[in-house]
Amino acid sequence: MAFLTYDQTRPFAAAIREAVATQKMPPWGADPSHGKFSNDPTLTAAEKATLIAWADAKAPAGNPKDAPAPREFVEGWNIGQPDMVFAMPKQYDVPSSGTIEYTRFIIPLNFTEDRWVSAAEVRPGNRAVVHHVIAYLREPGSNWLKGAPVGEPIVKVAKSDGGPRSSLVGYAPGVPQLPGVPGRARLVKAGSEIVLEMHYTTNGKAASDLTSVGVIFAKEPPREMLSGFAAANLKFVIPPGSEAHEVKSQVKFEKETTLTGLTPHMHLRGKDFQYTAKYPTGESEVLLRVPRYDFNWQHTYVLAQPKLIPAGTIIECVAHFDNSPNNKFNPDPKAEVKWGDQSWEEMMVGFGSTITAPPAPKKSGD
Repeated sequence: MAFLTYDQTRPFAAAIREAVATQKMPPWGADPSHGKFSNDPTLTAAEKATLIAWADAKAPAGNPKDAPAPREFVEGWNIGQPDMVFAMPKQYDVPSSGTIEYTRFIIPLNFTEDRWVSAAEVRPGNRAVVHHVIAYLREPGSNWLKGAPVGEPIVKVAKSDGGPRSSLVGYAPGVPQLPGVPGRARLVKAGSEIVLEMHYTTNGKAASDLTSVGVIFAKEPPREMLSGFAAANLKFVIPPGSEAHEVKSQVKFEKETTLTGLTPHMHLRGKDFQYTAKYPTGESEVLLRVPRYDFNWQHTYVLAQPKLIPAGTIIECVAHFDNSPNNKFNPDPKAEVKWGDQSWEEMMVGFGSTITAPPAPKKSGD
């Protein structure tokens, strides 16, 4: 439903009251006891009281003269007009039914020199069938997908083919890509390629997709280099009927790093997720706690203030999964569940966004 005008909003007054009172809306998962985040949409007590009082008063209309100017929404690219756009070389046909395995496409960038990318965005060609996208960077010399055809759909990937790659940008419905931050950029080495990892879902109608990636280049050498980490556990087994099966993962920082954001990821059985920093001093700190994980509202929690992570720090992630009949989203409480790409399987990854000092510029003759 749209809430752009009074006439559009008035019929939903009772539903708005309930959603606000129960804190179902706006959706947000972070425990306020741990960390502060710049994108926290939580309403203040006064804002909640205003909405509830409005609904209780039978949702009266205000004076049209006091109405704010209509909101303006972004048309086209969220990051601004890209400097370059890279697209799948040909459309991919999605059938009307069935399960589609993750499909990958290699797209050459043809960079003859290293480039700094300040912002990037994935634009699905057909949002009706694109569940999500991750655009990876494959550096020259990487054995990941070695020998795979460029531009053709790649479905079968050997489990041993897990070579190094880095993430350029991702897409998920309802999560707009934000413009770049001045002074920050991601290094894309000469000869790198984009690997689009596409998760398609069928919807009863045959469709086609032609997804693209737009990039904006930094106008000057960055002060901070964008990077990230993924603390994943691929070897868990969730027993049938388990209400709170625990799975852990961790990552150790060999160099001093600055943390800017955290993105917990699980599927339909995800129950809760917590990041804890264990510092070399022996102290520990909860960075983020999501007590009620919701697969339908996956957030990147952007730190209000970037946090320095000393060398030697371990970030430990602890997640719990509800594979019981009490979980109304559980696809099959009788199933033993392992890592898998599809939503009825499971994942456990603690993603993180970081910034570090950029490498020193190459001297002539290097």
